[in-house]
Amino acid sequence: MTDQAVDTGEVRLSAHPATRDRFLGRARELKELRADIERAGLDTLSGRKAPRARVLLIAGRPGSGRTSLAEELVRQVADRYPDGVLRARLSEPDGTPVPVERAARELLGALGLPAPAGAAEDDLTAALRAALAGRRMLLLLDDAAGADQVDALLPETPDCLAVAVSKGPLTGIADVRPCTLGGLDTKSAVELLTRYAGAVRVTVDPRSAESLAEACQGHPAALVLAGGWLAARPQAAVADLARRMHADVDPGADVPGGADAGPTSRILRLVYEELPGQGARILRLLSLAPAGLVDPHTASSLAGCSVDAVRAVLDDFVTLGLLRAADSPLPQYDVPGWLHPLLRVLAESQERPAELQLARARMLERTVRLLHSCRVITETDSPQTRQKLSAMPREVRFPTPRAAADWLRIRRPALLASARLAVADGELDTLARRLLSQLVRAVAAHVGTQAAAPDLYGVHGLVLDVAERRGLPRERAAALLNLGDLDAQTGRTRDALARYRAALEAGREANDPYATGRAMESVGGAHQELGDYDRAADWFGRALAERLARGEHPEAARLYGRIATTHTYAGRYGEALRNWRAALAGYRRSGDVAASARALSEIARVQEYAGRPEESLRTCQEAVEWARRAEDVRLHAALELRLADTLDRIGDPASARLHRAAAERMLVEEPPEGGMDQEKGADACEIRSPSDED
Repeated sequence: MTDQAVDTGEVRLSAHPATRDRFLGRARELKELRADIERAGLDTLSGRKAPRARVLLIAGRPGSGRTSLAEELVRQVADRYPDGVLRARLSEPDGTPVPVERAARELLGALGLPAPAGAAEDDLTAALRAALAGRRMLLLLDDAAGADQVDALLPETPDCLAVAVSKGPLTGIADVRPCTLGGLDTKSAVELLTRYAGAVRVTVDPRSAESLAEACQGHPAALVLAGGWLAARPQAAVADLARRMHADVDPGADVPGGADAGPTSRILRLVYEELPGQGARILRLLSLAPAGLVDPHTASSLAGCSVDAVRAVLDDFVTLGLLRAADSPLPQYDVPGWLHPLLRVLAESQERPAELQLARARMLERTVRLLHSCRVITETDSPQTRQKLSAMPREVRFPTPRAAADWLRIRRPALLASARLAVADGELDTLARRLLSQLVRAVAAHVGTQAAAPDLYGVHGLVLDVAERRGLPRERAAALLNLGDLDAQTGRTRDALARYRAALEAGREANDPYATGRAMESVGGAHQELGDYDRAADWFGRALAERLARGEHPEAARLYGRIATTHTYAGRYGEALRNWRAALAGYRRSGDVAASARALSEIARVQEYAGRPEESLRTCQEAVEWARRAEDVRLHAALELRLADTLDRIGDPASARLHRAAAERMLVEEPPEGGMDQEKGADACEIRSPSDED
């Protein structure tokens, strides 16, 4: 673990990512692509201005170097687009298309713009197009699964350029000519081999190197594996590998399970067969890594071996060209997209379904423990927590809260993918519930519920899926309440109201008084936001009756205040005063001095609205006195300012100035409160399962 802070994500805004090696070959393709940028489109030829960004398409099989070509093109033309480059990957490693909503949200985040939690796809894509209007930006849309994904993300400005990478043509997008990739030319293919295998063996036997490049059909992924195989065997001759590749053309002799009989699968079989047993098993189980992102914890839990042992194996895989080391301060690796389907074939042919399921379960269990440790490290003020931390195994313990926060940020894409995969599996729901619960708590502890709202919206949706599938009304109610809160915060009040009503039904089904009362209060709040004050007061009254029946007097006092606020909005000042006085009595009974001061302040406000300024002044003075007794400097200052405003309105500006000056002195002396703690304390309905505490 490390204390270094790193910002990572699936989409990034940058000039050009660091590349390990200089780009090779593809001179003709680059020339054609650059010429295509300058070529007049069909709209221009017909005399119309281009309505949106030009799209360049690079098509090719996974492993053909299509992404590298796109990155090189971006590097060469980036200076024409001074507002920068946006990158997004539009397919998961297993080929599943990334939802347009998620891609648009990540692109907006890369631009530093808000993307409201739960916003619809159309709203997010519209916001993205609006953000790109008037900018000169370059979009790299990698591994597009279809034209609909690319079309939805295209800027409606001809000053932007989109470079799309796909397996084939994007039918449906006008004026796009694909640049279809084949193999590398012989010279570039041999140079790529040389980078991995070293120059000596290639120089002494150039014909064999060319023969090997021919056997690999110039396919970059196959060449990288061939170079890695040679690098791991300094005594092997290039001619030996070339002969084996030319001789090994039987489709049935490819990787177990019958994968594609191409050069990449043939060289992978050679590499795989010579791996030690444990290494071969680790490699094939990497097909289960969420989002294709592997760290030592993921690999060790999948294979059931120690973290230290697996770290050296992963580094060896990088040398062999099987993995790519990610640019991260923590050890992290990418499974190449072309390798994922081949590893899946290996795993399904070599492992029994029960063993694969056990490997998934071990990975999820390790993730749950890491998330639990990530959260607990923020609570070290408690002796019990420190004792719990010391009892944890060393490999899942974080040295500092900063190290835990960095891990959470770096592993965010993989953690969210783990949650989605666990729920989609359908057979590991107990582990999925624990994972979702710990993920919510860890994110709330380190990021805050408001800042992480977009991610949490998706997580609560997954909780709801599991709860409905398993018939868990208590967890269904919690998920619906949390989703309703996020809907309400982003202005979707009617959607929130529907969620709260469904949560009320679930809470009643579960006989959960907390969820039922919370849902009633939330329904009232939604009606109040919609301006239906009668219904709001009615629902607050129902929640109040339940609180009183259970003897929860502080909560009842708070609900009296909410009812009073609703009556104030409706102009029923008599009812408002009656309920505020009931709230005040409840706060005094429970000994809450600060809340009593606030209630008195609200009584003064209602009295002023009702046209009783003298009573309002006396009540406000009493509120100031209670705030002084509460020793809450900021509350005291706020009430001094309110008192000053009241004095101004009744014609006593001299006294008003004195109180205003006193408030200003208090605010200068009192340091501002941090927002993070307030965020963490947001009223969220926790997701609980029988084994939350690990």
